[in-house]
Amino acid sequence: MTDPATTPEAALGQKIDTSVPHSARIWNYWLGGKDNYPVDEEAGDAYTAVFPGIVTIARSSRAFLRRNITYLVREAGIRQFLDVGTGLPTAENTHEVAQRLAPESRIVYVDNDPMVLAHARALLYSSAEGATAYIDADVTDPDRILAVAAETLDFGRPTALILSNILGHVADHDQARTIASRLLAALPSGSYLSVNDGSLGIDPVFEQAQDAYNASGAVPYNLRTVDEITAFFDGLELVEPGVVPVTQWRPEPGSPAPEVVAEHGGLARKP
Repeated sequence: MTDPATTPEAALGQKIDTSVPHSARIWNYWLGGKDNYPVDEEAGDAYTAVFPGIVTIARSSRAFLRRNITYLVREAGIRQFLDVGTGLPTAENTHEVAQRLAPESRIVYVDNDPMVLAHARALLYSSAEGATAYIDADVTDPDRILAVAAETLDFGRPTALILSNILGHVADHDQARTIASRLLAALPSGSYLSVNDGSLGIDPVFEQAQDAYNASGAVPYNLRTVDEITAFFDGLELVEPGVVPVTQWRPEPGSPAPEVVAEHGGLARKP
């Protein structure tokens, strides 16, 4: 890593605001992590008091990503990953799943939260054969993301672009689609796009809890209809079963019948 802004030491110099709940820390709390503050636990508990199912959504989202990466490595032969909006490190991070299956895999994480960056050392632990890097950048700055990621990834080779629970932070749907398209445009044929986000029109109690969360002072997260989430894959070849509740995307053989949750996702190949 050559960009000083990506180092944990640089991140430690940035101010972490512990007076306002933060989505990455709340998500970490719901996943059972410890990298959060009382304000995040309070916001997380207030949310679960209205909608306890958010914990299932959070954990199902992480399991969906793990199954995506497993497919990408084992069946699609992907060895490069650009994970934008990765959040705080928990179990089964992208590089852990990918490098366990293919140690030569190369992963670039992108986030702009000081606390996330302060934990970059945990994420930067890579297999000897592969590489892992971290970029301090905002999802709304795809040109910076691509420029710095190119120091670690070879964009002449197929790459998986992962946008997990990040596009909901971009309020305007057209802008969110433009960001995804700009990032994907830099990747060659045979690359993949993985997207999952909270979905509208599935669970009104979830929507009520999300509205209250957005009004709390935390950075808003915008739920989208299934059609809007599906639109991120326009022009791509969706992997079966398409855009579905994350619990229903290629569940593990022998697992219980997956429930429907208000979190949809899919994986698609760039022709």
